[in-house]
Amino acid sequence: MKIALASDHAGYAEKERLKPLLAELGLQVDDLGTVSEDSVDYPDYARKVAEEVSQGRADQGVLVCGAGTGMAITANKTPGGRAAVAWSEETARLAREHNDANVMAIGARTTPEGQIPAIVRAWFGASFDGGRHQERVDKIEGSEQ
Repeated sequence: MKIALASDHAGYAEKERLKPLLAELGLQVDDLGTVSEDSVDYPDYARKVAEEVSQGRADQGVLVCGAGTGMAITANKTPGGRAAVAWSEETARLAREHNDANVMAIGARTTPEGQIPAIVRAWFGASFDGGRHQERVDKIEGSEQ
C-alpha cells in the first residue's frame, strides 16, 4: 500500500518520527514535504496529499500539522478526499470503518506524542465495513440515488 505523507512546520518533527513506523507496517511512503521546521502554509501540503489519493497515485494519506483540523478541511475540499482528524485509536478506527476515510490528519501539538503510534496503527489496522455505511459515504460523495 502506498501512503502520501506530508506535514507543515508544526508537524515536521512528528512526520519524521512516523516514517519508520509506516515502513514497519509495510507501507510504501511518498514524503511530499515539508522538509524543515521553517514556516509554510499547511493548505499547500494537505492539497498535495489529497490529490495524490483522489487521483489514485496513493492509497491513503497521512497529514501532520499543529491540530490536524486545517489540513483535514483542506483535504476535504479535494473531490474524493475524505479526511478525518484522528486524536485517538477509536476515532482513527471508526473513521476507516464507518466513513471510508482515506486521509488521516493528526495534530502534533494536540495529541500526546506517545499516543500517535497507536493511532496510526489503529488507522492502518482498520478497513471500511461497507454495508449500511456505504450508503452514507455515497451521500458524502454526492452519488446517492
